[in-house]
Amino acid sequence: MIPEPPTRTEDEAADAARKLRAVFAEAAHDITPAPVPLAAIERAGRARRRRRTTALTTGCALTVTAMTLALLHTLAPSGPPSVASPPALEKGANRPVGPSPSPSPSTSPSAKPPRVVAPGERVDAGGGWKVWLTRNGKYWAGPDGYENFRSVTDGNINLSQPGISHQSTGDDKGVFHSGLYYGTKNAARLELTDTAGRRTTATLLELPGEPGWGVWYATTPPDPSGDGGSGEKLALYDASSRLITTFP
Repeated sequence: MIPEPPTRTEDEAADAARKLRAVFAEAAHDITPAPVPLAAIERAGRARRRRRTTALTTGCALTVTAMTLALLHTLAPSGPPSVASPPALEKGANRPVGPSPSPSPSTSPSAKPPRVVAPGERVDAGGGWKVWLTRNGKYWAGPDGYENFRSVTDGNINLSQPGISHQSTGDDKGVFHSGLYYGTKNAARLELTDTAGRRTTATLLELPGEPGWGVWYATTPPDPSGDGGSGEKLALYDASSRLITTFP
């Protein structure tokens, strides 16, 4: 049998550890550490501070420049300055009279959406006239009991393209005009021009649900031509005052 190695006691192990530490300590005393490069560290720190300062200054300058340009763009006029013409003097007066501004075509005060009415609802058109609509077409009645009807379902009206119809009845007190407009869902204004060149904006009526047709009516002074109101011209416009169709 192979004899077991002798077991080291705790005292012997502790003594061996003390000797090893003593050898390491003696070796460390013989090593001289290199000097710390304090000057180089200080120079590197100053360089980093200068770079941070330069970057911060540049960023601030760019921000101020951008803000200045934005402010100048906001305050600068969009076009060359306009020179106002001297106001004209009204004849016989000493006060200046400025030009009368004309309304923009897209914001014409006469343009308004058609009035939506219920089927069979009788609308007072003035002068004793009544107008009402059904799904079949237009009805109108006069102050003397006169009553008439214009169909939109008898095939005489082509609802697939814009158009206007016109009926009128007149006397020495005035002329009542009415008719259909159809083939469009964009009607906003109908203008009647009589034989004397006078323009009248008609009232527009429609049934609910945008049926693609409606009724218009207007009253004008007595017709100077004496033909009972048969020489008028009609023009239908949308909300932007774009012409949709004319009559005749």
